[in-house]
Amino acid sequence: MPSVLFVCLGNICRSPTAEGLLRHHARAAGLDDRCRIDSAGIGGWHIGDPPDRRAIAAAARHGVDLSGLRGRKVSPADFTAFDLILGMDRQNVADLKALAPAGATAKTSLFLAEALGRNADVPDPYYGDRADFDAVFELCDRAARALLTRLA
Repeated sequence: MPSVLFVCLGNICRSPTAEGLLRHHARAAGLDDRCRIDSAGIGGWHIGDPPDRRAIAAAARHGVDLSGLRGRKVSPADFTAFDLILGMDRQNVADLKALAPAGATAKTSLFLAEALGRNADVPDPYYGDRADFDAVFELCDRAARALLTRLA
């Protein structure tokens, strides 16, 4: 199974939600020992921070624990360390392509395009409320399940 890195702007809402969900579903399928899953941000504002408390709460309501995840920034090494780097929105993908060093081997793509065949963004819930975080969780859950099926 290919290694996957999820990327959003700050690595505290969308990308850790996707990471946690793919880990959760891989574990349930008995595939967690065969995959490397991580998340990162375009910016470094939240390095070392846990995910947003609202993202943690939305996941916890569905039995998924994000509390142990910590924010980090995308590094040049990620472009060869991972097989697949998935941006949560089109701007993330554009930023990733601009950051990719010479010799990058990872495929960079939009998360929903890879997982669901939809050229659409995962909306950023940061300035929203509980309903926005729940909607992002549900969307990422559908996409993570589809991605796991496709990759496994």
